[in-house]
Amino acid sequence: MLSTIKYPVSLLLVTMLGVSLAGCANTENQSAAAEPSNEEIHQLLLASFKTKGQAKLERVNQTELQKACSVAETAAGGLPDAKRTELQNAALAAVKYPADGKYLGDWKAGEKLAQSGKGFQFNDKEGSTAGGNCYACHQLAPQELAYGNIGPSLYQYGKLRGNSEEIMKYTWAKIWNSHAYNACSNMPRFGAEGILTETQLKDVMALLMSPESPVNK
Repeated sequence: MLSTIKYPVSLLLVTMLGVSLAGCANTENQSAAAEPSNEEIHQLLLASFKTKGQAKLERVNQTELQKACSVAETAAGGLPDAKRTELQNAALAAVKYPADGKYLGDWKAGEKLAQSGKGFQFNDKEGSTAGGNCYACHQLAPQELAYGNIGPSLYQYGKLRGNSEEIMKYTWAKIWNSHAYNACSNMPRFGAEGILTETQLKDVMALLMSPESPVNK
C-alpha cells in the first residue's frame, strides 16, 4: 500500500517543481524585457528634477566619458582597456596647469576649502565661493573626528611622495580632473568643471604638499 502512495506523491512534487521553475523563468524573462534603456533612465531623471536657483537641469546631462562609464557598469568585462586609455588621455591633455608655473598657495586657506561643502547648491548664492568638501571622501589629518572613506587617506600625502615636478603635476591633474588617471572615478572634476578657481586649487595643493600643513605632520 505504501509503495502505491509514493509514486503519485513523487509525481506531484516533480510537477509542482516544474511549474515553479517555469514561473521563475517567466519572471526572469519579464524582468529582462522590462529593463529600462539608458535613455529611459535619463528621461526619468529629467522628470524627477526641476531647475531651482543655480541648480539647472543641465547637471543631469552626462559627458561622453560619463556615458561610456555608465554603459560599462552593466557591460560584461566593464570598460575596454583601449577605450579607458583613450578617455584618460583626452582628460589629461585638457588639464590646465598654473599659468605662472607655481603650484602651491596658502595651506591654511586650503584647509578651510577642504572642510567646506558649500557652493553650487540651489540655496547658495550664484557666484559665491565654493568649497572642496574633501573631508567627505578622504582623511586629511589625524585630529579629524569624522571623514569619508570613498577615497584613500591623504594623511602625510606630501611627506610620503615628496615635491618633485612629476608629483606636483600629477597631483594638480588629479584635482583638476580625476578622470585623467581613472576614467570612471567618482571624484569631482574641480578644475575642469570650474568648481574651484586656480587660486583655490593652489591652496588645496599647499594643504597636501606643504610641510607645515597638518596633513604632513
